Amino acid sequence: MLPAPKTDRISLADVLPSCVAALTGSSNRLGLPPVKRAVVLLVDGLGVEQLRARAGHARTLTAALTGTSVIDSGFPTTTAAALATLTTGVLPGQHGLVGYTALDATHDRVINQLTGWDDRLDPASWQRVQTIFESSAAQGVRSVAIGPERYRDSGFSRAVLRGAEYIAARSIHDRLDAAQEWMRSPGDPGLLYVYVPELDMAAHNRGWESPEWTDKLETLDGAVRTFSAGLRATDGLIVTADHGMVDVPQHAHVLIDSDPSLLDGVRHVAGDPRCLQLHFEPDLDAGQRELLVERWRVAESGRAWIATRAEAIAAGWFGAVAPEVEPRLGDLLVAARKNIAYYDGRTASGQARTMVGQHGSWSTAETRVPLLRLGAFAR
Repeated sequence: MLPAPKTDRISLADVLPSCVAALTGSSNRLGLPPVKRAVVLLVDGLGVEQLRARAGHARTLTAALTGTSVIDSGFPTTTAAALATLTTGVLPGQHGLVGYTALDATHDRVINQLTGWDDRLDPASWQRVQTIFESSAAQGVRSVAIGPERYRDSGFSRAVLRGAEYIAARSIHDRLDAAQEWMRSPGDPGLLYVYVPELDMAAHNRGWESPEWTDKLETLDGAVRTFSAGLRATDGLIVTADHGMVDVPQHAHVLIDSDPSLLDGVRHVAGDPRCLQLHFEPDLDAGQRELLVERWRVAESGRAWIATRAEAIAAGWFGAVAPEVEPRLGDLLVAARKNIAYYDGRTASGQARTMVGQHGSWSTAETRVPLLRLGAFAR
């Protein structure tokens, strides 16, 4: 059986709309009380399982981790899709960022959703919906995003952060210092988004179980402790994440090109190493498509969920899927169940295959993320 998201559970899509409602004094899905300033601190790669496993290194964060402070990140558990869900309040089937890489059918190519933007891909139309930053402006809420300088004007930022003023700051402490300065500034009700990529980067390079990852977690915890101590009675803080992590050793890499029959009829390989999205040659007839799907089921169903596009849509993997978004989804999805990652040895770079920390699929280590309430939101 295919996994199916529980539509009644709180997810990343609920976070920013609830914060805006708290700023305007309205009821909201998270039950947040009214505030004048709301901060959402997004820690890339901080899953609940990882946080609990390193609880002794993050006492401020784990003190706020209760039975009701766990939410779903959404699927696929990859940064491009999850951050777009956070900042738009809708699922990938609507906003259109459906994986780490995705098919640009107009130009018959696979594009990297984080770094592959060019003059043939317009962030304003590829990401299809208004951001919460844009829609809340009409309610008198001003929005600011704080992150590293290198993300200020990226195509991805233009897709998911439009409507927010961008402030660059180098380190975790620098970003929260800038956040503190903004919180103390006069003005209308405000929504602040702070992005922390350091834990995700450490996990990719060394694994989340590495000393390097734990060091970044300790730095984050200290910065949050200092920042939260300076919050006023009318300031609320949410700490959450886009996905969790699993460490995949290189010997657990599955090279899909080692069996040529699995790629006979596949035109493009997109998605993530833990959630492939395979696009078939357009001239394959129904019988050939069925045969290719069956080959994958026989070869990989023991360690992955194998779903056709229609099956994934019916199971609600991407939420309601807009007609314009449907071609971006693979004809066949291969989502890892075991502790493995899939690579096409013909195209995967050596650097890509050195990545230890992985995400993209359905394990609870990847899908369950914290929703930590501090300041006014903790009361």
